[in-house]
Amino acid sequence: MTVKRMDNVGIVVEDIDAAIAFFAELGLELEGRAPIEGDWADGVTGLRGMRVEIAMMRTPDGHSRLEISRFLAPSVAADHRRAPVNALGYLRVMFTVEDIDDTLTRLAKHGAELVGKVAQYENAYRLCYIRGPEGILIGLAQELERGT
Repeated sequence: MTVKRMDNVGIVVEDIDAAIAFFAELGLELEGRAPIEGDWADGVTGLRGMRVEIAMMRTPDGHSRLEISRFLAPSVAADHRRAPVNALGYLRVMFTVEDIDDTLTRLAKHGAELVGKVAQYENAYRLCYIRGPEGILIGLAQELERGT
């Protein structure tokens, strides 16, 4: 059997409101917000007594979702927010944007910091990594018109 589709990517944060505002500025739409707990949630995660608040956000094309979680219990076990790009097991989320310069300007108002520089890959993409809310690593890619 093969995968039907990817449902979502999850990110754990301390300040869920700031994360929602940041990703809304990026263009994602808040689908909903809910508390999650109970035996079923404990069973899925393997965490006894788990209580978490989640916010589900959808990309404008409707094909991808981002699940933002704030754990209330148990306490956070590790903090990978400032891990470098080459850290084992570390995830980053990459979004295609219409205008990378405009996106960087708008996200800077929400605390985004450029990791290196905006680089161009051949005549295909302009790319960069930023640190978003709480230092989360996020990639941005702008597809270039051929011949640009």
